[in-house]
Amino acid sequence: MGRGSSGLQSAPPAVPRSAVRQRFDRLVREVAKFGAVGGAGLLVNLLVFNLVRHVTDLQVVRASVIATVVAIIFNYLGFRYFTYRDRDKSRRTKELGLFLVFSVVGLVIENGVLYAATYGFGWDSPLQSNVFKFLGIGVATLFRFWSYRTWVFRALPAEEPAAGAESFLEPGQRAEKARVRQRVG
Repeated sequence: MGRGSSGLQSAPPAVPRSAVRQRFDRLVREVAKFGAVGGAGLLVNLLVFNLVRHVTDLQVVRASVIATVVAIIFNYLGFRYFTYRDRDKSRRTKELGLFLVFSVVGLVIENGVLYAATYGFGWDSPLQSNVFKFLGIGVATLFRFWSYRTWVFRALPAEEPAAGAESFLEPGQRAEKARVRQRVG
């Protein structure tokens, strides 16, 4: 009847997912984590921006720069300890330096949009300032995602996690996995 000695039917061997599918799945998870930290950072940025504007007489762009700096600190902690916690940690000083360089470029992009709207077009009502602050954050986020994942939080080689994962398999499962690889490859 196809049942083993335990009375349970054995499952058919798992078909390995393609390398492209695995990379795509990892990218989707990374984007989701980046978005979660970034979304929280966006809230921090906008809350600090509006708080500084409300309680001080600072000019719009100066208030925005303060808010951006607070959000950069918040985001670094979120990216390092949540989004990219599995990435290379061997060069923290270099990582932090690169993070700050790319964050400053993002700060210039983000606040450049706000500056152009405020001083170039005279759009400086609280609503207009928030809209252009939000747009600036959006443009800067695209740059930051690319630069952080490419230069700051570098991926570890793919062989290491896969080899470690197989050590948990029972000997019979390792042999079956090897047979499947031979058939596929």
